[in-house]
Amino acid sequence: MTFSVRAAAWDADRARLQDVRHAVFVAEQGVPVDLEWDGLDADCTHLLAEDACGRPIGCARLLPDGHVGRMAVLRPWRGRGVGRALLRAALARAAMDGFTVVRLNAQVHALDFYRREGFEAVGEVFSDAGIPHRAMRRAIDRR
Repeated sequence: MTFSVRAAAWDADRARLQDVRHAVFVAEQGVPVDLEWDGLDADCTHLLAEDACGRPIGCARLLPDGHVGRMAVLRPWRGRGVGRALLRAALARAAMDGFTVVRLNAQVHALDFYRREGFEAVGEVFSDAGIPHRAMRRAIDRR
């Protein structure tokens, strides 16, 4: 199965981004709706993964401070490189925006995924929306 990743505009792609995030975070993981929609999206850079037919299958956002967040991939697409492609696109965008370090808060079950992409864990495990997380960071190679 093929897919692509593209920059998404919050105004134009809001429903598609929300569909993915609702399916993964709200329906699957039980994140309360009011925590998922934190009011930051309009100021973020968004990335959208789509299947060969243009259906949304994953997303991520880059906050203005260089944090990557709201990484989500629909269950049938996990393990197929979608998350890696989204993360790498976010890192490329962060480099274009002049960041030298990217940070994120990873769900504990995903720590190895982020480690394989060069992130290191910092600090202790903490709860976010009732889900164990750990802060991570990675230096950006801007060459």
